[in-house]
Amino acid sequence: MTPQPNTSVAGLSDPGLTRSQNEDALLIEPPLYAVADGMGGHRAGEIASREALTALLANAPRETDAKALARAVRAANRAVMESAAKSRTRTGMGTTLTAAMVDGTHVLVAHVGDSRAYLLHGGRLTRITEDHSMVADLVRQGAITEEDARFHPQRSVITRALGSDPDMVADVFEVHGEPGDRLLLATDGLTGMLPDDYITELLEPTRTPEEAAARLVDAANRAGGYDNITVIVVDLDDTPASRHAPSRGSSAMGRLHAARMLWVVAALALVLVTGWGVYSYAQSRAYLISENGYVTVYRGIPGSFAGLSLAWRVQQTDVPVEALDVPQQTRLRDGIAFAHLSDALMRIDTLRAESAPASSTVGPGVMTTPTVGP
Repeated sequence: MTPQPNTSVAGLSDPGLTRSQNEDALLIEPPLYAVADGMGGHRAGEIASREALTALLANAPRETDAKALARAVRAANRAVMESAAKSRTRTGMGTTLTAAMVDGTHVLVAHVGDSRAYLLHGGRLTRITEDHSMVADLVRQGAITEEDARFHPQRSVITRALGSDPDMVADVFEVHGEPGDRLLLATDGLTGMLPDDYITELLEPTRTPEEAAARLVDAANRAGGYDNITVIVVDLDDTPASRHAPSRGSSAMGRLHAARMLWVVAALALVLVTGWGVYSYAQSRAYLISENGYVTVYRGIPGSFAGLSLAWRVQQTDVPVEALDVPQQTRLRDGIAFAHLSDALMRIDTLRAESAPASSTVGPGVMTTPTVGP
């Protein structure tokens, strides 16, 4: 995050309490701000959200232009689809995207998916965007309430995303606020955990954007932290956008790029220093996961570090996932972690006993589940 003169902004992204990796991404490049929530197979969601924001920044207009911002989102859509075509492991990957360009108190928002943009004005929180999701459609039809939607089993099924349709069209909104208003961009890891009235309380402008962002993420984790959580909080003022961001090619922009390069070098050094420690830690851990319809045991942790796998397959058991109850099946899709391999093997005995009544009627096969967002 790079604070700008006369600008008060903060962003924070957290993996939550149950996910092994963070597939969310955020962008803070005044006057452009964006959040993205990726989805897909092995690390594909992380790639999708990163590719989308990279393409968005490369194609974003210099000024608040609604049509130009929509074109930048379409460019991001193409980038995600082109990236997905490069590897079979990325097939079907996609991401939400909610982007805002701020020029003083004038805000343009481009939106695809179920991440959200809000405006806090006079103590009242207004939702700018409309979710592109199955449960949002049900709410609009009057079939369920907003509160029902937060706990609906299909709440993560989205109906529009980057990477799913070459002709995808983003919703674009124009908002005119006032000095002192506060803009919030957030993925559903926040809004799925907290009702809007509680978000309003935590977002009150008596707190700095940094304090508000931290409190929002902390509250979402305390409510369960079932998903990655990403927020950006921007305080609006009457300063034109041209005063907020250095122009491309200027000395200020040069210093900005130099500072970023220093951070990159420092991050690489940290990776090298901590790599062995991470490897040793992974060796001591284990997890169970659904694979080819059966519970499979791995030593290590899901995902990778610096491009290296940190998981080693131990065995595929004879426990069919579809014979277990729905909560167990859900946990096994993301992986159930254990401190020691022996603990994971002990859990296999428990799962085998739980699946026994149904095991005689369930044949081998691959369990199918709907394609959902993280």
